[in-house]
Formats: sequence, structure tokens, C-alpha cells
Amino acid sequence: MKKRTFIAGLLATTMMVAAPGFAADWDGPTTGPTAAEGKSIVVVAGDLKNGGILGVTSGVEEAAAKIGWEVRVLDGAGSIQGRTAAIGQALALKADGIIINGFDAVEQQAALEGVVNAGIPMVAWHSGPKIGCDAPGGIFANVSTDAMTVSEVAAEWAIEDGGQDIGVVIFTDSTYQIAIDKADRLQETIEKAGGKVLEYVDTPIADTSTRMGPLTTSLLQKYGESWTHSLAINDLYFDFMGPSLAAAGLSPEQGPQAGSAGDGSEAAFQRIRSDGYQAITVAEPLNLQGWQLVDELNRAVQGEACSGYVTSPALVTSEGLAKLGDSNSFDPDIPYRESYANIWGK
Repeated sequence: MKKRTFIAGLLATTMMVAAPGFAADWDGPTTGPTAAEGKSIVVVAGDLKNGGILGVTSGVEEAAAKIGWEVRVLDGAGSIQGRTAAIGQALALKADGIIINGFDAVEQQAALEGVVNAGIPMVAWHSGPKIGCDAPGGIFANVSTDAMTVSEVAAEWAIEDGGQDIGVVIFTDSTYQIAIDKADRLQETIEKAGGKVLEYVDTPIADTSTRMGPLTTSLLQKYGESWTHSLAINDLYFDFMGPSLAAAGLSPEQGPQAGSAGDGSEAAFQRIRSDGYQAITVAEPLNLQGWQLVDELNRAVQGEACSGYVTSPALVTSEGLAKLGDSNSFDPDIPYRESYANIWGK
């Protein structure tokens, strides 16, 4: 396990000791091909209601403007059929490159084979458990933090917060292999430390708006005060939990303490900042990862090797946010924009 340090209520690994408002050296790539000119790319987003996917998309758009590419965003709208249709549309647009944003490559294996057969380079964000170069499904590079580290950080927070007497409910979505892997690591870390996992809940992340309210009420009736902590593989689960806890007469301090093993959405930051039924999130540098996706795709379209860069997460707490002004995203204070622009000759 990587050594971890805490900085003003935020956490960074030794790979990138950086958190919002704290300067650090750039540890990403410093060499690579200059910008390929006149490219048009397509982002196939798994679900733009997901704050992580939306944050990465914004980073891609920002980076594409700098490198001088056109970018079109297609929303899979949270369904398998919607993502398949979006990939088909990307093929029809004859894109120079495609970014798979926030869904499992295995789920879309047949559709992605069509992209590979068309000779269109692909990069991805969170497309599966293998991070970095030559990911499955014909993906040139899968950009992500180490998902297992993210889960360990979230679980370790819960243990530190509640001790060995905690009772944890874990929320995941078996539609995605990476979500299963993250949830399994959450459970493993909690139980190894002597904590108790009350229930392992498999509920679709795309249906959280309708499912989380009744599910929260049911879990409260089932476990009562023994339910001390909630851990989820994504912030979106907590977007819809608060009203049911409030209806049960539980304040944020009294209710189960919620922590997310990804991705650091704007809504999550706002909840943490305002004591809104979420205590922490383990945030990824979403905007930076958007820039990395564009850089990896620039390497792919020119037949260069992928960079192999892996970013690091940050544990975001209310104490840390109180020192960082009004920012609602983890955007590390490192010169990644300048570094990538320098590589691209821009």
C-alpha cells in the first residue's frame, strides 16, 4: 500500500503530494508528440448526471480547446442501450478519436469491436480495473487513479472515524466490474480492521434518484442505530439519501456517516462543506484527467506510446474545504495545463 499523508484535511499519496491550494511539482509526462492538427474527437459519456463523468468531460473540452481540436459530447444517459447507441453515433461521425468516459468496456464489447475494426483510436476514463496502457477492449489508455487505493482510503476513514464498533452499509452497482472490485475492497478493508459490514447493497447507480429514498428508509428500519457508516463507490448514491434521513428525524451528526470512494463531485463537495449528510469523499483530479485523456489520444493518433501516468486521489473533509475557499472540485495546484501545452507546442 502506498504511504499516505494528510494535508489540511485532504489526503494525497506520495505519487502526487498535491491538494487544492497546495503547490507541488508536476510528476506527469514532460515529453511526447506535438499536437496533431485538425482533429475531431467524440466523448461518449456514460451518464452526464454523474459528477465524475461531467468533471472529466469539462476537462476534455478545456484541453481540446488548447490543443486545437473539435470535440463533440454524446450522452449515454445512464443506460446500456444509450451507451451502445452513442458509440454507434460516434462511429457514424467518423471521429479521429473516441474517449470512452465512465463505463465498462466489457459491457460494450461488441460496439467497441466496431470502433477497433474502423481503426479509430480510443482512450478511456474508468473503463475497467486495468489502469494505464493497453487496457482491454482495444483501449489505448485507461485513465484513472488506483481504484483500490481509493477504496482503502475511504474504508480507513470510516474505521478511524468510528472505531471497530462501526456497522457499515456498502453501496455498489454490479453493472460495472470496477464498482464490484471497489466495493469488495471496501468490505475487505473494513472487516480486516475488525469492523462489521451490515449489508452489501447492489443497486444501479443510474436509478439512485428513485431507489435511494425508499432504500434508505428500509435500511434504517432494519438496522437502526447499528448502522453507523455508509460507504459507496460513487458520490451519486448520496445525492438522494439525505431527505430520507431527515424525514426519519436524524440530523447529519446523528445519521450514518457517509463516505464515498469516488469521484469528488461538485454536489459532494457542497454536502461536505454544509454538513449535508456526507462527511468525506475520495476525490479524483477530474479536470487534470480530462487533459490527460486528450494527451493520451494525441499520442494514439500519431502512433506514439502511451504515457502510463497514474494520478492520485485526495481525501476531502470539511476541515480541508474550510481552508480552500469556494472551490467545489479537487483541482491540484500543479502546472498540468502548462506542462501538457508545452508538450503539444501550444
